[in-house]
This record gives sequence, C-alpha cells and structure tokens, in this order.
Amino acid sequence: MTVDQAVEQAYRDEWSRLLALLVTRLRRFDVAEDSLQDAFLAAARVWPSQGVPDRPAAWLWTTARRRALDRIRQETADARRLPLLLTGDPPPDGTAGDDEIPDERLRLLFACCHPALRPDARAALMLRFVAGLTTAEIARLFLVSEPTMSARLTRAKAKMAVAGIPLRAPAAADLPGRLDVVLTVIYLIFTEGYRATAGPDLLRPRLAAEAIRLGYLVGELLPGEPRTLALLALMLLQHARRDARVGAGGDLILLPDQDRGRWRQDEIGRGLSLLALIEAAPMAGEYHLQALIAAEHAKPPPTDWPRIAQLYAELERRTSSPAVRLNRAVAVAEAGAPEAALALLDDLDRQLPGNHLLPAARAELYARLGRDAEAKVAFERALSLVPTAPERAHLEHRLSTLTAGPG
Repeated sequence: MTVDQAVEQAYRDEWSRLLALLVTRLRRFDVAEDSLQDAFLAAARVWPSQGVPDRPAAWLWTTARRRALDRIRQETADARRLPLLLTGDPPPDGTAGDDEIPDERLRLLFACCHPALRPDARAALMLRFVAGLTTAEIARLFLVSEPTMSARLTRAKAKMAVAGIPLRAPAAADLPGRLDVVLTVIYLIFTEGYRATAGPDLLRPRLAAEAIRLGYLVGELLPGEPRTLALLALMLLQHARRDARVGAGGDLILLPDQDRGRWRQDEIGRGLSLLALIEAAPMAGEYHLQALIAAEHAKPPPTDWPRIAQLYAELERRTSSPAVRLNRAVAVAEAGAPEAALALLDDLDRQLPGNHLLPAARAELYARLGRDAEAKVAFERALSLVPTAPERAHLEHRLSTLTAGPG
C-alpha cells in the first residue's frame, strides 16, 4: 500500500469517529473539524518521509489534539476549554478507545437535537460531525445543492455558538422528544452506506454497520420503543443483502438477479423477529412500512408486487416524498402496469432535478413499452447525472443493449 493509499484508507476508516470524539472533547465544531483536517494534511506531508505509523488513528488523534490546543491557546476568551483536552484520554487505537466511541457518538447525536435548532439543521450537523459525511454527500441525501447545505451547516454551527447551546447529553426526560430526529439521522447514515451517493463503490458497508450499531444503542437507551425497533428491522433486512448486491468486480446486481444464497439469513431472521415484536402494536410509522416492504423482498419468490405497491402508496400518503413516489412507480410496473407507473413519474422532475434514478426508471419503463427512442434519451439523461461508477456501468450496459436491438 502506498502512502497516499494509507492516508486515504485512514480517512475512510477513522475520520468520522475521530471527529465525533474531538467534538465531544472540545465542545467546538469549528476547532474539531479544522484540527482534524490539519492532522490529515500533516499525515500527507510527514508519512512519505517518516513512514506510515503502526497506529495511524493514534497518530492522527495526537496530531489533531495538538492542533486544537494551538488554536485554543490563541483564543484567550476560550482558554477555559483547555482542560477538556488535557484529560489524558487514551487515543482511539483500536483497543480501549473502541468501547467509548459509540457512546460518544450517541451522546453527540442527542446533543445536536437541541430544540433551538431547526430539524433539518440538527440532522445536517449530526451527519457532518457524527457520521463524518462530506457537505456534498449530505446535500445529496437532502436533495439540495451543495452551497445550500454548506450555508445551512454554517448557520447551524453559528447558532450553537451564539445561543450557547450545550454539547452534552440531554436529561432523560428530553430523550423521547429528540428521538425522531436521531432516528432520521441514523437512517440517513445507513442510506449512505447502503447506496453511496458518489464515488467508485456502490456500498459503504462499514457506514451501514455503524448506523445499525447506533440503532441498537438507542434501543438500549429507550427499550421497547416501536419506532426504534422498526428502524432496526428495516436496516437489518436491507443490510442482509449486501454481499449479493455487487459482483466480484464491484458491478451492480439488481434484486431479481441476486444470489439469495449470499443473503445473510441470520440478519434477516433478526429483522423479522423485531418486526414481530411490534406486530400487535399500532403502526410504528414510516419505518414500519418500509420494514414491511423489505420483509416482502426477503420472502422466497414470487415477490408480491401488488402488496409492495400498496405499502408504498400508504407510505407516500404519509410522507408526500418524491423518492417514495419513484419507488412506488417501480413496484406498480413490476405488478404489471408500466403505463400507470410512467404516469406516476410525470410531476417528479421539479422535485428530483438532479436524481439519476428518475430518468433511469423512466428509461426502463419506456423500454418495457417498446418506446426505444424515448428510452435512449432517458438513459442518456440518467448517465449525465449518475454519481457512482457501478451504476454508470449498469446504465451504459442497458443503453448498449437497447441500441443493439433484439438479439
């Protein structure tokens, strides 16, 4: 492995947990983020001459903490924060620190849910400083432009500082009121891991697994909460298919073509067991509906597409989400009504202007209806928007198959 690859690997593996740990130590978003960026820049400069350290995370932690000390020493008004960095905490080197980090992240999740912040600002802060997602990745998850999300994050950090909002775990009585935002962020983290918004890989399984771990921690904090159980069921049922969703070369494999023998049946079993726990309870909300859809996919074929389309229709009624409408259209088409599915997509261009999945779905429907010229245009539109390499390769293959004609 080259030094550049080592730095990149450390960024992928360690950025989010080091950032969360720094924020909880410093109580300062700006200093934590800037100091960690400095540490990675230092690694890129120093490691080529000195060699990659045996414990890259510990090296980065020490360097970031020193950079933070330098910054805080220069801010006389913030000198009282110095003791937070001088506690002698062991670096997160893969041993003792690992037990601490998930709890730190969970505390930070709930702390960022202060009611003085707008819900979308809370979620964006948590994705940036708990999951370590980039501004561009968060923007794609929220279906907004990168400058819009950057401004939103800046305003949220400023509000935290000006209003003196404390970065500490809320009182036990406040936890239920902050649960919805926490669960939303956990699912957004999982979504980025389940289907990456950009980059060479379709999946980011470590990120998805971290979201599931956070879900379990929330479940321990508020036991028996149906919303948490439903979200955990949904994530487990979807994550169980990860090994079958990409080929040996990282290529995309669609659900009907996946080798079900590679699905992790133990995780599917746990997901179904969690669903059973809330079966007799009132509908646990959107996650329950999505988990029921995932459970339908987990059943042996043939897939009950009319049932899935019905569940998506109820989910759309509750959420008015354009992404849900898109998924509903796919289910309607698979249930045997491609014309009706195409009609469901008619008014989504304004709501999903940069989403490649919309023209890709439209292209598949046109192709199914024999409207090849329109399918070609839609595939080309999807290719102009697609963010990941595996999905690009899939769309290019579909377009070449379409233009090649029968046989």
